[in-house]
Amino acid sequence: MENKPYISVLIPVLNEEESLPELQERLYRTMEGIGEPYEIIYINDGSIDSTPALLEDYHNRFPCVKVIEFNRNYGQHMALFAGFERALGEVVITIDADLQNPPEEIPKLVAKMREGYEVVATFRKARKDSLFRKIPSLIVNKITARLVGVKLRDYGCMLRAYRRNIVDYMNMCPESSSFIPALANTFAKRIVEVEVEHEERTKGTSKYSLFKLLRLNFDLMTNFSLLPIQFIGVIGIIVALLGLAFAVLLFVRRLVVGPEVEGTFTLFAILFFFIGAQIFSLGIIGEYIGRIYQEVRRRPRFIIKRELM
Repeated sequence: MENKPYISVLIPVLNEEESLPELQERLYRTMEGIGEPYEIIYINDGSIDSTPALLEDYHNRFPCVKVIEFNRNYGQHMALFAGFERALGEVVITIDADLQNPPEEIPKLVAKMREGYEVVATFRKARKDSLFRKIPSLIVNKITARLVGVKLRDYGCMLRAYRRNIVDYMNMCPESSSFIPALANTFAKRIVEVEVEHEERTKGTSKYSLFKLLRLNFDLMTNFSLLPIQFIGVIGIIVALLGLAFAVLLFVRRLVVGPEVEGTFTLFAILFFFIGAQIFSLGIIGEYIGRIYQEVRRRPRFIIKRELM
C-alpha cells in the first residue's frame, strides 16, 4: 500500500454489524487476489450499533482500510459522494455492505475497466428479492433509462465501477440530492453492463423502505429532467381545451333541449378529476420548488464526524 492505489472500493454502511466481519474477510481476500494496489473506504452513515467499533478495528488491523464517519444518517448516495471526494484510485468501485452482491465479482468489473470502459454497470442474475423490491426497481430502471438516454437492465445494483475522470466529473456536481448511477451515465461515453451473481440477504435488514423508494423516483424525475413539469404544461393545455369544448357542448345542449338536471353526478365526477389533476400538478411543481429551496440554502450535503485514513 505504499504506492498510490489503482482500485478504490467504497462501501456505505448503516447498522451492518452482522454482515461486516464476513464482508471484510471476503473483500480482503478478493482484493489481494487481483494483484493491484488498492484501498477500501468504509463510509459509516450514522450507524448506532457496533459498526463504528468494527470499522475502527479493521482500520487498525488492515493498512488498506480507511473509514469516514458521518455525524448522522445522510443516505447511501451522500455516503458515496463523501467516498468519491477521498478516493485515490484510477478505478473506483462501489458495493453494498449487505453481501447480496458478492465481493468475489469485483475482478470481473476490473477486467472490463482494463478494456477501456468509463463505467461498468451490472445487472443481478436471478435476483433474490421480493416483489416489493423488484417492482419499484423495474419502474426506476424504466424511468432512468428514459431520462438519461442509456438503456441498462439494472440501475439499482450498487456494484459498479467508475473510471477516475467520471468520479472527478461527479465531484463537480454540488447538488444536495442525486442518483449516482444516472449521474455517472450523463458524463460517460463508454458504458458496459455485465451480469453478476446475487444472493439473498441473510444478515441484517434492508434500509430501503417504500417511502425511500418513492423518494428515489422523485430524485430521478426532478434531478435529471424537466419532463414532469413539461408534461404538466401539456396536460394543462389539453384539459383547458377539453373544458372549453365541454362548455360549448353544454351551451348548445341547453339551447336545444332546455334546462335539465340530469348529469349532475357526471359533472361532479369531472370536477373531482380536474381537482385531482390540479393537486397532482401542484405536488410536482412543489417538488421542484422544494429542491430549488434546498439548493439556494447551500447547506453542507453531509458533515464528517471523523476520518481514519
